[in-house]
Amino acid sequence: MSAGLLCTREGIEGVQAELRKEDLDGWLLYEFHHINPVPVSLLGLGKTTRRAFVLIPAQGEPVALIHAIEASSWRQWPFERRVYSGWQEMEEQLATLVEGRGRLAMEVSPGGAVPTVDYVPAGIAGVILGHGVEIASSGDLVSRFHSVLSPTQLEDHRKAAEIVKDVARAAFERAADAIRSGEPTTEGALSAWIVEELERHHLVDHVSCIVAIGPMASDSHYAPVGDGETIREGDLLLIDLWGAYSGSVPADQTWMGIMDAEVDARTQQVWEAVRDARDAAVDFLRAQASDGAEVRGFEVDDVARAVIDERGYGRYFVHRTGHSIDTDLHGSGPNLDNLESRDDRRLLPGVAFSVEPGIYIEGDIGVRSEVNVYWGEDGPEVTPSEPQREIFTLLDE
Repeated sequence: MSAGLLCTREGIEGVQAELRKEDLDGWLLYEFHHINPVPVSLLGLGKTTRRAFVLIPAQGEPVALIHAIEASSWRQWPFERRVYSGWQEMEEQLATLVEGRGRLAMEVSPGGAVPTVDYVPAGIAGVILGHGVEIASSGDLVSRFHSVLSPTQLEDHRKAAEIVKDVARAAFERAADAIRSGEPTTEGALSAWIVEELERHHLVDHVSCIVAIGPMASDSHYAPVGDGETIREGDLLLIDLWGAYSGSVPADQTWMGIMDAEVDARTQQVWEAVRDARDAAVDFLRAQASDGAEVRGFEVDDVARAVIDERGYGRYFVHRTGHSIDTDLHGSGPNLDNLESRDDRRLLPGVAFSVEPGIYIEGDIGVRSEVNVYWGEDGPEVTPSEPQREIFTLLDE
């Protein structure tokens, strides 16, 4: 993704070529108070406090319709500007802007099915529809022009992935050392250490983590009160951690360890269901890439979910298999989801996403394994380079 892409002639021409392929008359971007990350990034916008529209037609010159007091926020826009002050003037100029446009893409999702591309308020959509325009979802345009990683961002992500992996492993060892010393640490203290370590390695954006012992990890987005639970001998420990270089693309991973010399049979069974679901999703991606087949987000979710269903834990897999990753940790590209929503967007070359199946039995156990995937021209590239195969055993007999 290139910030300010649509402020370049090359960026505009790339979008226009795609619009013609999709039989669209244009892409109408709407922004107000940074509620829509797509134009904020693609237009390189500064602070905005008034409504603005940008029309990129399939043919012809792009036009921005902005408020009279916001010239500074749009100083980088090199194409035509039309300025309004009052709401009546805005509505009149908007009507002129969309006149004769039969079908325009906007950040909408029919039925609100995919919230990460559903940023246009119903009222604004109603105004556009009232001018006889058909609105189509810009989902694939968002993937192709907003959520695709640049070569530099991909390299940053690869480096971040190895740092995140190493910090995770060190965090498990730190918890085990604390037990050996007779002064066990807590979920909260270990979380604070992880964040400090990520930042010490220059991962300063989207930095945080989840540290949770077995029963607490059954809440997939667990956050302790205060210091949380003490991490003791025998505890199963989940560590989910993430971070990015400044302005770049995060690495997001989940690892499992046990403060013991071995893994009990029941925990091993749950782990294998999760790990095998993760691997089945990645194998499916590789097979589809090898065949040159199109892949949609919901299909990958179905593959992972089928493994966990077959192992008897289906009702405990309560979230999607994966989320988009771009310069936001939970990005605007395609998710691997046929549970929370049915994400039927294509995985386009250059997008990234997590693969993170999990099993959560309330008050009992939570297990998740998370890797990231870059969907390249030659298929999936998994980060980190060595995903977890078995639960780490951290204490000797």
